[in-house]
Amino acid sequence: MALKRGASGVGIGRSRGGGSRLALAVLAFFCVLSPLVFFFGRGLRTGSAHGDDYNANGSGKENLDWRERMALEHLSSLFSKEVLDVITANIDDSNPLSLDSFRKSNMSASWKIDGAEASFENKPKKSATDTKQQTPKGMVTDSSDERSQFVDSPAKLARRQLREKRRLKRAAELVQQDEEVTVKLENAAIERSKSVDSAVLGKYSIWRKENENENADSTLRFMRDQMIMARVYLTIAKMKNKLDLYQELQTRIKESQRALGEASGDADLHHSAPERMKAMGQVLSKAREQLYDCKLVTGKLRAMLQTADEQVRSLKRQSTFLSQLAAKTVPNAIHCLSMRLTIEYYLLPPEKRKFPRSENLENRDLYHYALFSDNVLAASVVVNSTVVNAKDSSKHVFHLVTDRLNYGAMNMWFLVNPPGKATIHVENVDEFKWLNSSYCPVLRQLESAAMKEYYFKADHPTTLSSGSSNLKYRNPKYLSMLNHLRFYLPQVYPKLDKILFLDDDIVVQKDLTGLWSVNLHGKVNGAVETCGQSFHRFDKYLNFSNPHIARNFDPNACGWAYGMNMFDLKEWKRKDITGIYHKWQNMNEDRVLWKLGTLPPGLITFYGLTHPLDKSWHVLGLGYNPSVDRSEIENAAVVHYNGNMKPWLELAMTKYRPYWTKYIKYDHPYLRTCNLSD
Repeated sequence: MALKRGASGVGIGRSRGGGSRLALAVLAFFCVLSPLVFFFGRGLRTGSAHGDDYNANGSGKENLDWRERMALEHLSSLFSKEVLDVITANIDDSNPLSLDSFRKSNMSASWKIDGAEASFENKPKKSATDTKQQTPKGMVTDSSDERSQFVDSPAKLARRQLREKRRLKRAAELVQQDEEVTVKLENAAIERSKSVDSAVLGKYSIWRKENENENADSTLRFMRDQMIMARVYLTIAKMKNKLDLYQELQTRIKESQRALGEASGDADLHHSAPERMKAMGQVLSKAREQLYDCKLVTGKLRAMLQTADEQVRSLKRQSTFLSQLAAKTVPNAIHCLSMRLTIEYYLLPPEKRKFPRSENLENRDLYHYALFSDNVLAASVVVNSTVVNAKDSSKHVFHLVTDRLNYGAMNMWFLVNPPGKATIHVENVDEFKWLNSSYCPVLRQLESAAMKEYYFKADHPTTLSSGSSNLKYRNPKYLSMLNHLRFYLPQVYPKLDKILFLDDDIVVQKDLTGLWSVNLHGKVNGAVETCGQSFHRFDKYLNFSNPHIARNFDPNACGWAYGMNMFDLKEWKRKDITGIYHKWQNMNEDRVLWKLGTLPPGLITFYGLTHPLDKSWHVLGLGYNPSVDRSEIENAAVVHYNGNMKPWLELAMTKYRPYWTKYIKYDHPYLRTCNLSD
C-alpha cells in the first residue's frame, strides 16, 4: 500500500478525491496500525532511553528484542516487508507514524491509496538518536520526561476542557433558539385560529390547543362505513337468496344503529359500540367471501350515492322553506307587545293621542326621515339609535307610516317613549285615499286572478320541498303597500325637498346630518353601491333575455342598496320618477322582466340617476353574511340586517345581535309583560 500526502487538504480524511477507498484506508490505519505502532515505538523508545541501566545488568537488549518481536509478529501478518521497514525506521514520536505527530502537527495532509504500498512525501523530523546527541553533557533524561510526550500537560488539558464546555454551551444555545422560534410560531398560529369565527369555518383546527384528539370521531365514521357496506351486501344477499346471511346482516345493522344513536363523536357512542363494530366486521368478512362481486358492489354503491344526493337536495329545499317561513313570521313576544299597546292606545282619550311639535313636520330647514314599518320594536330601535347618536335631536323629524293593524301600537309606543326632543308623526297607509288600484299598478296587479293564484294557492304543495319553490317571492312583504310606498315619496310628503329613507332593519351608529350636505350632482337617489367583481350587478336582478331589458340597460351596471337612501324630492318631481316606475311596473305584470320585490324596479327606475355614497355610510350583510369585517361595522354610520336573519328573530346571528339590542330597554314594563328579553 502506498500513502501519499498532498498539500491541498485540510486534515486526515478530508481529501476531495479519495472516495470510499480513502475512508476505508484511514479507518484501517487508526483502528489497527496506529495502536501497534504506538506500542512498538514505545517499546523501542523505552529500550533506548534506559540503555545504560539495561546494559548494566544485561537485560535491556533482551527487553527490546522481546517487545520488537511481539510488534513485528502482529504487523507481519498485515503489511509487506517494505512497509515494516518504514515503520522500524521511524520509531521516534516526532515521525509521521507517531500518534502524537498526527495530533500535534499543524500541517494539512491528504492521503492517496496507490496499490498495496505506502510512502510519505514528507520531510522526516530528527530521530531520537540525533536529539540525544544534541543533549548537553551531564543532563540526565528522566523517564518521566519521556512519558510526558504521551500525556497532555495540565494547561493543554484545561484548554481542551474549556473548548469542550464552549462547544456544549453553543450547541445548547442553538437548540434553545430553535425551540423558542418553534414556540413563537405555534403561539402565533394559535392566536390567528382564535380570531376565526368557528360558527362559520368550523371548530376544528390543528393549532387549537383544546383539540387534543385529532380523530375524535374515527370510530363513529368507521361504524358508519361498515353500515354502508352492510347495506350493499344486504341487497346482494337478498338477490342471491342467501337468507341466513341476509338475516344476520339485518340484525347487525340494527345493532349498529342502536349503538350509534344520535352520537356526533366517539365520546357519545354507547359502551357497546366496540363489540358491535367487531361483530359487524366479522359478518362483513363472511359476506365478502360469499357475495363479493366487483360489478355488483360498484353498482349498488353508485345507486346509494345517487339516493343520498337526492336526499341532500330535498333537505336543502326543506331548509330553504323553513328559513323563509321563519323570516316572515312575527315572534309571539312582538305580537304580544303590539296587541297590548293597541289596547292601551284606544283606551286613551282623543286629546292625549297627539304628538307635540307638529309644526316641524313641514319645516324644510330640519332633517326629515321616512320610515315605513309594521314592526313596533324594530321601528323603535331605528328612531332611538338615530336620536342617541344625533348631535342635536331637536332638529330631527321622523315620519312613520304603518298599516291599520299596527297603527295604534306604533302611536302608543312613541307616546309612552318620546324620542327626546325629536319630532315624530305616525300615519296609516290605508288612509292614503289617493293610493288605489286605478293609480297604482301594483295594487291593480294584486287584484288580478293570476296573482291571487300565484300567491295564495301555489299549486297546493303537499310537502315542504315542493312548497319552497319561489317561496322567497311569496313573502307577505311583497304584497304590502308599505314596501312599495318608497316610490311615492313626493306624494306622501309634498312640502319637503329632501328626505332620508330608512328601512326598519337598520341601526344608526353615527350622526347622519352630514348626508344632507352631500352634493348629489343633479341625481335623485344617493345610495351605497353593492357590486363586487361579479356580484350585485344588474344581470343578477333583471331578465336580460327580454329585449326590453337588454335594449335599455347594461348587465354589468353596478347595483346599489335600499335601506339608507337620500332622495332629492325636487329632482324626483322634475324627472317624474314615479311615472317611470309605473311604466316598467305595468310592463312586468306577468313577471317576465324581474321577480317580485322593490330592488329590481328601483334599479330600473333610478338607472343613471343614482349618486354613489361612501361605503362607510351604509354597511350591509348582517342578516346573511357571517364574515362582515368587524372594523367596517364599527366604523359604519348605519348597519343593515338585510337578509333572513333579522335581529329580532331567533335565527339571528348572535355575534351581530348586540349592535341592535343595545338600543332596547328590556326592563320596560311592556317588554317584561310580553317576556321580551335579550
